Amino acid sequence: MTIHFGTDGWRAVISDTFTFHNLRNVAQAIADAVASDSWSNGYESSEHVDSQKMVIGFDTRFLSDRYATDVARVLAANGYTVYLAQSDAPTPAISYAVRHLGAAAGVMITASHNAPRYNGVKLKAHYGGSATTEQCRKVEIYLNDNEERARGPNLMDFDQARQSGLIQRFNPIPSYGDHLRTLINFDAIAENPQRVVVDSMYGSGRGVIKGFLQGSGCEVQEIRGEMNPGFGGIHPEPIRKHLGALAGAISTHMGNFGLATDGDADRIGAMDEEGHFIDPHKIMALALKHLVEKRGWQGPIVRTVSTTRMIDRLAEKYHLPVYETPVGFNHIAEYMLKEKVLIGGEESGGMSIQGHIPEGDGILMGLLLIEIVATAQSSLAELVDQLLKEVGPSYYQRVDLRLNHPVSKEQMTKMLLEKAPSQIGNMTVNEIRSIDGVKYILADDSWLLIRPSGTEPVLRIYAEGRSPESINTLIEFGQNIANRTT
Repeated sequence: MTIHFGTDGWRAVISDTFTFHNLRNVAQAIADAVASDSWSNGYESSEHVDSQKMVIGFDTRFLSDRYATDVARVLAANGYTVYLAQSDAPTPAISYAVRHLGAAAGVMITASHNAPRYNGVKLKAHYGGSATTEQCRKVEIYLNDNEERARGPNLMDFDQARQSGLIQRFNPIPSYGDHLRTLINFDAIAENPQRVVVDSMYGSGRGVIKGFLQGSGCEVQEIRGEMNPGFGGIHPEPIRKHLGALAGAISTHMGNFGLATDGDADRIGAMDEEGHFIDPHKIMALALKHLVEKRGWQGPIVRTVSTTRMIDRLAEKYHLPVYETPVGFNHIAEYMLKEKVLIGGEESGGMSIQGHIPEGDGILMGLLLIEIVATAQSSLAELVDQLLKEVGPSYYQRVDLRLNHPVSKEQMTKMLLEKAPSQIGNMTVNEIRSIDGVKYILADDSWLLIRPSGTEPVLRIYAEGRSPESINTLIEFGQNIANRTT
């Protein structure tokens, strides 16, 4: 059994590797890891963490509720008191519940934005964010050790666990909503109510944004909010090619702009009133601008290496530091746990703000975007145009190249550094960074990132340019390098 935890848990194909048998073994390894001294070292000084308490949530995927129940049975059989969500819920709501309830850890059954045939496990630490790399490795060690010793999982009857109080059903939404009301200005929204279309993409964010906006005066129309474990045949990822339904809803005047959350609602995407996709780069830049100029917030900004440098240009204007991290929200979370980060985000749509858990949250960012539009009393399209006039223009593209064989990330990085160009097109390369792949930053602040995947034979090419022509030049240059070196 080859099971590895990546940057955000374990994912596998349902009924192939993601089976009840394998999941129970993973749950037993989680129970063992959380009971170990190395796990508790992370919170041993806290008075608010109960080392015998765990939280479990699940999304809308096929069998997710059943999988979650089996994880609860294993954890209960190991003596944990398990808080099991009553129904499907967003990952950030479950993550917040871990911190709110003072649990030692949490498990979310989800494959996030992946295709419907996948399911997975996200492991949460006591602070309400993803478990650390060391904690995930600890689970793998116990998993392999248990297998070598032919030690199967402990398993308790569900009804017996319920009667004994070891499994307790709960609703994570009310406390999560109370927390978000401390971060979102609902009074400002109520003063200028918006007409919004929310596309839940059949995921576990369904009904949540609409529910939180009840009583605000906003007219919220939700699409793709019914239970559909197959997600209508699409990847529940809020990117342009999967949001045709949202564009159609806006074109029929169901709302003045649209929000979209992914399969477990930890990512955000948007569309303006003209049906133009507003990517996470622009959403993060708008949020930063709003938090500084309207709320007067200060603090460092954290973004991944593949995220827009519009953030850097705004930060320079505000005299705020910017930290660049490898891809993955877990790297952003590390800063959020150490400092009072103003905002952190990545190009895939995971973002969080000061005062929130160190976790990407599509619900939070969707509500914040409504607050931004309401406060500005301008349309979303106008706000984006204003942003681009101030710190743009900015054009972004990502291309994934499937390779014939796996490529060593270290060797590829070394080669890209050794053969670094002095210019790309007619533009001088001013700086080269290699914290995750190799990034060439040009004189006009455009950039090219070439990043081999660490888990599959894929070479990812990211580029941000100041014109469509410069984007084409950057992407073509990146593809040529890939063709010559693989």
